[in-house]
Amino acid sequence: MDAAALEAFLRRDFGQVAEDFAVDRADAAGVTLRLKVAERHLRPGGTVSGPAMFGLADVAMYLAILSRIGPVALAVTTNCAIDFMRKPSAGRDLLAEARVLKLGRALAVGDVMLFSEGSPEPVARASLTYSIPPARG
Repeated sequence: MDAAALEAFLRRDFGQVAEDFAVDRADAAGVTLRLKVAERHLRPGGTVSGPAMFGLADVAMYLAILSRIGPVALAVTTNCAIDFMRKPSAGRDLLAEARVLKLGRALAVGDVMLFSEGSPEPVARASLTYSIPPARG
């Protein structure tokens, strides 16, 4: 699936959150997903909240996997570990660079680096595992 197909999938199957995200890139190397940071994503202290950052990492990995296997709505997160390294800027979008490290029949493993737009230093790193449902057929 390319960037346009991934965005269409989000709008169709996850309309409740689709407006928060934009797919900047989807190719063989992975997916770059943008969180359009808004007031609802902030916590006291003028920074993006941990749950918003977790959500970005999770959706980015989900889309990176779907870019390889197609629109499988029932693929689910089975594990996630996230390291928060720096305070993200509240005034900038967050970018997630997701890559699939291993794609098997039942599990996919990948990592995601999160950046404040325009900054070269990552604000967080996540490692995720997804369960892929068996093909029906």
